[in-house]
Amino acid sequence: MKIFQQTDARRFPRQRIRADLLVAGGGLSGLCAALAAARDGLNVVLVQDRPVLGGNASSEVRLWANGATSHMGNNNRWAREGGIMGEILEENLWRNKEGNPVMFDLVLLDLARSQPGLTLLLNTALFEVTTDGARITSASGFNPINETFYDIEAAQCCDATGDGVLGYLAGAEYREGAEEQTELGEKMAPGDSFGHKLGHSIYFYTRQTSAPVTFVPPSFALQDISAIPRYRRLTSTLNGCDLWWLEWGGRLDTVHESETIKWELWKIVWGVWHYIKNSGEFPEADTMTIEWVGTIPGKRESRRFIGDHLLCQQDIIEQRDHYDAVGYGGWSIDLHPADGVYSTHDGCRQFHSKGTYTIPLRSLYSRSLDNLFLTGRLISASHVAFGSARVMCTCGLLGEVVGRAAALCHQHQLTPRQLAKASRVGMLQQHLQASGCYIPRQRLEAPAGAARVTTSSEYQLAALEANDQWLPLRERMALLLPMQAGQRVPTIGVTLRAREPQTLTVSLLASERSGNFTPERLLASQTLEVSGMQPHRLTFNVVSERDQYLFLAFDAQPNVDIALTDTALPGVMTVFNSLNARVAKHTRQIADGDYGVDEFDFWLPRRRPHQVMPALTCEPPLRCFAPDNLLNGGLRPEQHTNAWVPAADDAAPTVTWRWEAAHPCRTLTLIFDNDADNAMETVQMGHHSRVTPHCVTAYRLWLNGQLIAEVDENHHTVCEHRLPQPVDAHEVRLELLASAGALPAVYSLNLR
Repeated sequence: MKIFQQTDARRFPRQRIRADLLVAGGGLSGLCAALAAARDGLNVVLVQDRPVLGGNASSEVRLWANGATSHMGNNNRWAREGGIMGEILEENLWRNKEGNPVMFDLVLLDLARSQPGLTLLLNTALFEVTTDGARITSASGFNPINETFYDIEAAQCCDATGDGVLGYLAGAEYREGAEEQTELGEKMAPGDSFGHKLGHSIYFYTRQTSAPVTFVPPSFALQDISAIPRYRRLTSTLNGCDLWWLEWGGRLDTVHESETIKWELWKIVWGVWHYIKNSGEFPEADTMTIEWVGTIPGKRESRRFIGDHLLCQQDIIEQRDHYDAVGYGGWSIDLHPADGVYSTHDGCRQFHSKGTYTIPLRSLYSRSLDNLFLTGRLISASHVAFGSARVMCTCGLLGEVVGRAAALCHQHQLTPRQLAKASRVGMLQQHLQASGCYIPRQRLEAPAGAARVTTSSEYQLAALEANDQWLPLRERMALLLPMQAGQRVPTIGVTLRAREPQTLTVSLLASERSGNFTPERLLASQTLEVSGMQPHRLTFNVVSERDQYLFLAFDAQPNVDIALTDTALPGVMTVFNSLNARVAKHTRQIADGDYGVDEFDFWLPRRRPHQVMPALTCEPPLRCFAPDNLLNGGLRPEQHTNAWVPAADDAAPTVTWRWEAAHPCRTLTLIFDNDADNAMETVQMGHHSRVTPHCVTAYRLWLNGQLIAEVDENHHTVCEHRLPQPVDAHEVRLELLASAGALPAVYSLNLR
């Protein structure tokens, strides 16, 4: 029993916390930043103003996290984000392939709570910042649940709040709205009619019941559905993120008028549901009920802070590779009309680049302050470039970048600007890649030092046996062939059939830019006469001038079938000149105006289990999975497969790395294949399997003859093994015990 006597006044308690790094904001970007910094040895405090982590990806908003893979709807092959963001996607797939948003919350909370060196403060809103010159020295927050104030002192800060709370309170330079076309030469600059900011959205989930359900709309529900010009797009099957275009608020102050925007979105949501339930247009909705409606809006855009580089449209469309490239994006430049659901414009204006683009470190810190990193959707970018870089997996990737950058700044006593110098930034680029964080068109230098590598076998592509299944060539189809510089394209044998004589043109195509997967150059072609069922040999007198993927493209000919195989190969796939309606309107990107973008065909894979591979022969056999790939610093398929794959009949695949001189190491990081082309959207969509087929699921790792790890349920691309103390390595041996169902693939052993 406690009895408290009356007093004149009381105050809530205060706690003082000291940290190496304060991360403000617990969305995917803030979480990845905090995890990366803590894993690199910093004492980190992560402050989140909500009860869960994930931001727009959490169960409070329920937007699927996506990034450069763009729902596998553009030409960015093997582009899924790596490092910690990739780890989160893979862990969610393993635990939650059904896409339950509550389970995704659990994945994120578990990662944060189990990370040594990371203090998590939920339900805590920062409201005050103290500065000393150009440095933030402390920030104060309040948690209304436990009625506690927190005063957090930190040597470095990272703003991942979306709205830029730290930067705003500290007085840092920022922008809102869209730049005029004349400022940066961006032809996608929207102008006043389209509007200068993206709005908020609120989603809802529905479900079928076994009996009729009555719905009485609230008094504030939208009554006239025709106020939404696109209302005829509404159906009873739309759900959750399918209704991304229920958006509004882009002409308001998207920070200080968020509550006004929320009420208008509730009005829209309940009006839409009233229309679906009670208009009589959807009789199947009689037994449907609304299961969940968001209570906070998902916010797209507010403040963007200014660094030493302002990412712009040309950076994206031209795929500029910056000297300080530390991250990348690949979502389309995706701009929405400011009037949102009430606009007569299309719900979005989307244009893709021909491949991934890189993001410089100079866009990831404030030029106003010496110790403030920026990540998430508030980075230094124009409104147009923000339209691509804002998506959550890109934000998460950039979170890891700034977390590891903060650790290097701490270790070497540098400011972010000093780390971004050309003479130093390579230190961060190499550290990111050694941790499994892929950067396009970069390589990890000497991942295993001066090691010699030997393997028990090597898979060579000689023949893929037919499985008695056939695919009609109703659309253009291409096989991606990995070729090395100076290598002659082998003769490819395929089996075709046609009931009546047909002609079929087969072409060999290439991308203009190394590492892209947009076929633009015709290298050679051959026309076949197809009659009945018979094998055909495709011979092209072409020598590859560089390491690259070539497209062996079959024209659309619905009266011709091609024989298929059951064999799947890592780093080799079939793509189709087809449409993904989630991210494009046509099978070809078409610019309906002078927007400063390229027109090109989309070549898309099919999602598992619907991916197919043609049965074929290859003369001479294509040697694309050699042991030397383990030393080339490539972390995934790009200009080549970059993987070692054992022979199909190798019952006990092993790799051995040996050093003539002892190689000191503390951490051994293995990079496996978990199909970086497979989009792992976090919620709603659901996925076929918990781990992709080529992933090594069981292995043993030996160091100097001693077993240091035996893993029997792996589902990650990056597997890091930290030793209790540094060891001089003379030999490392990896035994592959099992895969997830297909040929296993290994990319690298990184020693640090």
